[in-house]
Amino acid sequence: MELNSTINDTWKLSILGSLIGCLIILLFLDQTNQNLSFSVVRNMTTLGLEPPSSMISNHNINPNITLNYTNLSSNYTTNVVEKPRMTLDLIENSASNTSILNHTLIGRVERFSKKAEKECNIFEGKWVYKAEEERRYDTSTCPFLEEKMSCQKNGRPDFEYEKWRWEANNCDIPLFNGTFMLERLKNKRVIIVGDSLNRNMWESLACLVYTSIPSSRVHVEAESSTYKVFKAMDYNCVIEFYWSPFLIEHNEQHETGKRVLVLDKLSQSSKRWQGADVMVFNSGHWWTHLGKLKAWDLFQYDGKLTEEMPIELAYERGMKTWAKWVEKNVNPEKTAVFFRSISPEHHREQWCYNVTQPTMDESYKSRYPDSLVNIVEGIIKGMRKLQVKYLNITKLSSYRRDAHPSVYRSLNWKIYTTKYKRLVQSYADCSHWCLPGLPDTWNRLLYTSLFFNSSGHMSTS
Repeated sequence: MELNSTINDTWKLSILGSLIGCLIILLFLDQTNQNLSFSVVRNMTTLGLEPPSSMISNHNINPNITLNYTNLSSNYTTNVVEKPRMTLDLIENSASNTSILNHTLIGRVERFSKKAEKECNIFEGKWVYKAEEERRYDTSTCPFLEEKMSCQKNGRPDFEYEKWRWEANNCDIPLFNGTFMLERLKNKRVIIVGDSLNRNMWESLACLVYTSIPSSRVHVEAESSTYKVFKAMDYNCVIEFYWSPFLIEHNEQHETGKRVLVLDKLSQSSKRWQGADVMVFNSGHWWTHLGKLKAWDLFQYDGKLTEEMPIELAYERGMKTWAKWVEKNVNPEKTAVFFRSISPEHHREQWCYNVTQPTMDESYKSRYPDSLVNIVEGIIKGMRKLQVKYLNITKLSSYRRDAHPSVYRSLNWKIYTTKYKRLVQSYADCSHWCLPGLPDTWNRLLYTSLFFNSSGHMSTS
């Protein structure tokens, strides 16, 4: 009897051990399959491909998750660092039920070490020539491009400036995917507010998504220079541009007969900004214009008019007015807010005329005052309720002397390069950017910042 009891106990233990072993094997196979599925989706996205719907599940993005932003500093490194590269992950779901954008994520996200994540900054890197780089659009596929941005249509003979791709030092930046973006912006509204450089950015973004879907399902109003709108009807997605170079009120019909910058009152178009899900602002160059380009005669602050005020003080007061509006009117659970840094100009000894290759060194010297950069960066860092993400495109854009329209801002360029050569320097546009061109990279970084995540971020300490 004792022998039989021992045998029965042994069999019971053997059966129990076998069941536990099978369970462990099944769990291992399931985990491997999940990791493989996510790897496939992540790699497809990095290549600019849309993952099949069978491979994705719905998650949300919380705008309070710190995204992939540079520390606020005027000094950046662009040297190649020989460290293992990493791939940015799709942003995971957060505990919040009210979040900005519907998103997709497969399996369990591969996590990197805290140290490795902090080393990735999408604004630090280098330009790499890609001979195989294909043009995403042109004036035939994106018919609402402004003439002064349509360099190829205007007769620019070279096109090498279109074949440079921005690569971050320590991570792979996903390629822009228009349908991927629209899927995640379904039933959402994007606004881009600022000067003509943000209009440059709007045209780029509108063209990138316009050429990703059937044109018959798109409505575009782009005739006005002060308001433009793109509507993707199948996605119920709207992308708008509002002209507001100061972001504050610019009263050109003041009772005094003077042009007045009202430093403590936001632009009148701000009433139409409210409710957007993604906001991209900029303001800078117009504050530095002098002579005939200067757009104001008087400043108004606290009800008082003055002709003289240090531009640093005026800019600080104006940007604080904008920041207060954001903190008061923007719901951080619903809306992601970005501020794009200064777009560099190339004049005088860094003139863009006849330049066909990027500058590969650190010789660029900005004419834009560092004091104004420091002011807006300080204001953004100091915002309490809502962290504004800082799209710091200044340094990476400073290398691209080759990407301006230069004389190819219109079809009349031959007259200036032959008959009126003395006027070429004033005629050449070394402020805006050819399209397709550099602003496509700005929008790729915006796209990455919205939908992908690494722990590098703008310091608020």
